[in-house]
Amino acid sequence: MFLPLSSSDRRRPPVGRPVRLLLVNPKFPESFWSFRWAIEEVLPRYRALNPPLGLATLAALTPSHWEIRIVDENVEPLPLEPEADIVGVCGMGVQSARQRELLDYYRGRGHFTVAGGSYASLCPEKYTPHADAVVAGEAEYVWPQFCRDFEAGNPLPRYHETGVVDLEDSPTPRFDLLHLDRYSTATLQFSRGCPYLCEFCDIIVMFGRKPRYKTLPQVKRELDALRQAGVHKVFFVDDNLIGNRPAAKRLLRFLIEYQARVDWRFSFGTEASINLAQDAELLDLLRDAGFGWIFVGIETADAETLKATGKTQNLHEDVLASVQRIYGHGIDVIAGFIVGFDNDTLETFERQQRFIVDSGIQVAMVGLLTALPRTPLYQRLAAEGRIDIRADGADNTRPGTNIVPLRMTYDAMVAAYEDLYRRLLTDSSIARRIRNKLQHMGTPVYRGGYAPAAALGIVARLLVHGILPGGVKRWWHFLRTLPLRRPDRFPLVVSDWIAGLSMRAYVDRRFAAVAVHRSDIERHLARLRAALRTYVNAGSASLRLRWAASPTVSVALTEVLGPEFFHRAARPLERLLARTRARVTLRIDSFDRSQREPLRQLLHRLARHGDRVAIVVADHLRSAVPVDSSVFDLVLAPRIE
Repeated sequence: MFLPLSSSDRRRPPVGRPVRLLLVNPKFPESFWSFRWAIEEVLPRYRALNPPLGLATLAALTPSHWEIRIVDENVEPLPLEPEADIVGVCGMGVQSARQRELLDYYRGRGHFTVAGGSYASLCPEKYTPHADAVVAGEAEYVWPQFCRDFEAGNPLPRYHETGVVDLEDSPTPRFDLLHLDRYSTATLQFSRGCPYLCEFCDIIVMFGRKPRYKTLPQVKRELDALRQAGVHKVFFVDDNLIGNRPAAKRLLRFLIEYQARVDWRFSFGTEASINLAQDAELLDLLRDAGFGWIFVGIETADAETLKATGKTQNLHEDVLASVQRIYGHGIDVIAGFIVGFDNDTLETFERQQRFIVDSGIQVAMVGLLTALPRTPLYQRLAAEGRIDIRADGADNTRPGTNIVPLRMTYDAMVAAYEDLYRRLLTDSSIARRIRNKLQHMGTPVYRGGYAPAAALGIVARLLVHGILPGGVKRWWHFLRTLPLRRPDRFPLVVSDWIAGLSMRAYVDRRFAAVAVHRSDIERHLARLRAALRTYVNAGSASLRLRWAASPTVSVALTEVLGPEFFHRAARPLERLLARTRARVTLRIDSFDRSQREPLRQLLHRLARHGDRVAIVVADHLRSAVPVDSSVFDLVLAPRIE
């Protein structure tokens, strides 16, 4: 029987052996940025887009004699009974619920738990009930202090960096602890901070307005490490790479020289403000250094709104002209947009749609304005009584927000938001954006970055899983976008179709109205009930449907059941998930080894819909039941249904 350790016992360092540290990156809920369809159907070699750079940096700040393991739940299952003295769990806002669930679980198993990451830095008080210690802010100085305190047997409940961290003190991340082959793009960081004062942004709250930079020798060491790992695609995660333009230009010149000297070509991407378009030298350097894409925060083309929110860096010229100038240097533009500002009305959605199509921006992340804690926006709206404290304020890629809009009703705003995405992701809209982009695109920096055989495989899977199932109309729109006279643009067109269809798959799964599918759910439930009637009547299994925000079908195994049960359940459960928005909860209260293979086969059939399958396993059975938490929602703590 498991007996949890007391608080004082958890704080005691091990005697006679090194401290064992497990660092965990919780699974992200699916969003536009997951590109799940692309990864599952077209890029099957990968499991996620980017690795947890923060945890790799934290590992490098940890004493060298400690034993360290990094687990990213997005690409591998959680260890439920790890050999660890400390479990550190990071998290962004969208991961916060899972982060707290993991902290509770590991703390309950007797491990000393530490919460960290961007959301714990913004809201450390939310993690105090779940973790033995909270590390808030940048880690370069406070994490080593925590490690020293833990070894001394006296860790504090909170560590909060309030000073300025010199990035020259930031070590080369422990890339060797990451499964880099499971990610499409590796990550580096050159700078922190942004000089601008956008009202809704939390970057200046966490990192300040004076950008700080690593040295070029530091960047060289990190590139050397990635090159030794065979990496070619790298995302500079800086929130604004050009916050200090002279420093950014020095970096770009170094990257050009470095790649030529080592004869290793990288494909880079980054985030930067749109005013880079007014600096011809900067654009040339980005192109020559191999930056194939830039993420920019366009937010809105309305000048009055930009002024009101403090985003004056977008006012130097017409934003569409800026985007087209960036295209002219062969650099693709990924952009963020926001609706819900005080000046916005329902007509704003139409203007955003026209701008996105005219600009040719395929990866357009449109979010409803969300007030993040401690930002100027949050403070202002809270004073005006316009914050809904019950709503999720951590994820702006869902059809909902925590603000009360000024010039439209909340329900009308959400409905218009969903409609905007549906219109943007029709086959004709995807094709129009590609064609509008190609009118201004120079020789693309992005060349795909895949060996010929791998590139052909990607194109073949796009055709089989994406283009052909769309019917004659999609075939026609796809053919119209092929750059037959400019084959150098072909990888960009393929990439845009993959992105567009992936975002469409997300919208089809997540934005559909529940009421439309109620009869479908009840019909599939009836088939499942018929298949399992023998077991339900005997009391060895139970079946129920709960209607809530997401309708959930719960199947509970109350006795050890033979292989026939799993075989009977597989087909109706698979169809229920494939043809409705319903979620499935599988509760396992009894289990033995004879069920391992039948359960594995059942889960294999449901894996394509794993994000909507929650699995609840009795505590004493968790080590025996084979569940991959990177695929399914493995429930580790009680939840309110």
